[in-house]
Amino acid sequence: MANQKNVDPNVVKEKLAKLEPRLSALQEELKGTSDKKRRDQLIRKIEYTQGKIKQAKTGERLSRQAKRDMVAYSFIAPNFIGFCVFTLVPIIFAFVLAFAEWDGNNAMKFVAFGNFVEAFKNDRFLASLKNTIIYCIATVPLTLICSLGLAIILNQKVKARNFFRTVSFFPYVASLVAVAAVWNMLFSPQKSGPVNMILYNLGMAAKDLPKWSADKDWVMFTVVLFSVWKNMGYYMVIYLAGLQGINGELYEACSLDGANTWQKFLYITWPQLQPTTFFVTIMLTINCFKVYDIVYMLAGGSNGVLNKSAIVLVYHIYEEAFRNWNLGYASAVAMVLFLMVLAVTLIQFRGEKKYAN
Repeated sequence: MANQKNVDPNVVKEKLAKLEPRLSALQEELKGTSDKKRRDQLIRKIEYTQGKIKQAKTGERLSRQAKRDMVAYSFIAPNFIGFCVFTLVPIIFAFVLAFAEWDGNNAMKFVAFGNFVEAFKNDRFLASLKNTIIYCIATVPLTLICSLGLAIILNQKVKARNFFRTVSFFPYVASLVAVAAVWNMLFSPQKSGPVNMILYNLGMAAKDLPKWSADKDWVMFTVVLFSVWKNMGYYMVIYLAGLQGINGELYEACSLDGANTWQKFLYITWPQLQPTTFFVTIMLTINCFKVYDIVYMLAGGSNGVLNKSAIVLVYHIYEEAFRNWNLGYASAVAMVLFLMVLAVTLIQFRGEKKYAN
C-alpha cells in the first residue's frame, strides 16, 4: 500500500499474534450473547481491537479514532487550559496558602493550622460567621415563601399577567448599584425618608423611627428585606416552570372530590413542587453564604467599612486579603466558607438521587 510505512515484520507478527486471538474470542462471545448491554460492550471492544490490528499492519502510530479524538480534544483544550490557569491553580494555591503566613511581599512562612486557630479567636470572623448564618436562615425561607406565593398568583388567569411577571423579575436583572441607591433613599434613616414618613404619619414617634441600614439593630433586617425583594423574581420564574409542569387533570379530579383551594395546594401543588423547592433551597443557601455586594452597597457607608453587626464572611475575606494583606489568614477563612458550601452541595447530590426520575 502507498500509505503503508516501513515496519518490522517480526513486530507485526508479534502484535497480530496477541490481537487476532483476542478478536476471535470477542466475536465468538458476541455470537453467544443476547444481553443488549453486554453486546454493546463487546461491539465496542471488537471495533477497538480491529483498529489496533489495522494500526499494527500499517505501522501508524495513531489510529483513525485516536486522530478524531485528538481533534475533539483540541477544541476543548483552550477552555480546559483557561480553567486550569484561572480556576484550578488559584484554588490549589489558596488551599496551600491557608496553612501559611504571607503578605504578598515577604517569604511565605508555614504555620500549619495557625490561621484557623487565629480565625476562631478573631471577633470579626466570629461576627461574620454569625451574621452569615443569620442572613441565610432569615433569607432562604422568606424568599421561598414570597417567590412561591408570587408564582402561584401569576400562574392564574389574571389581567396583565405577563406585565406583572416582567415587573417582578426586573429587580433581579437591574443594576445592583442603582437599586441599592433607590433602596437607601426609600429607607433613609431620616424622618424625611419615604418609609419613615409613612411610619411617622401612622403615629410612630420620631425618636422611635428605625434607622434601617444605619442602625446596628436594623441593618441585617434591611439587608434581608432587600435580598428577598431583589431575588424573589428569579426564583418565581423557576417555580412558574414547576407549576406549569403539574398535570391539570390532578386539579380537576381534586375538584370533583370537593377539595377547596388550600387542600389542592396541600395535596397536589406542594408535593409536586418538592423537587423544585429542594433545588431553590439549595441554590438560595449557597448564594446566601456568598453574599457580599448587597451588604457592601447597603451598609458600607461612605468609607466602605462594615461594622460587626453587618460584616459577612466574604467581606471579611476581602478585608483581610486586600486591605490588611493577610493573605494566609484570608485563605483559611475562605476554606471555612468552602467547607460550608461543600456541605450544602453534598446534600444537593444526595437529594438529586431522591428526586431523579
